[in-house]
Amino acid sequence: MKIVKIILAIIVVALSVYQLITGSVELMPYSMLFLAAILLITGLAEPQKDRKGVFLRYAVVSLFLCVVSILGFLMA
Repeated sequence: MKIVKIILAIIVVALSVYQLITGSVELMPYSMLFLAAILLITGLAEPQKDRKGVFLRYAVVSLFLCVVSILGFLMA
């Protein structure tokens, strides 16, 4: 899980740097989708640490980012 989270974080950072350098926002839905995946993976690790309330917060924010990302794909 940790390796997947690191790979996703590298992808998000790379996409964000590319967007900052070029000034385009065409890849923003991909950034949000990968960020949602990071939050979901982080949230899945929380119940193992006996912090179930934190999982719910991560899941809600991840779901919100997925919806916004899908809307971004549809509008582009």
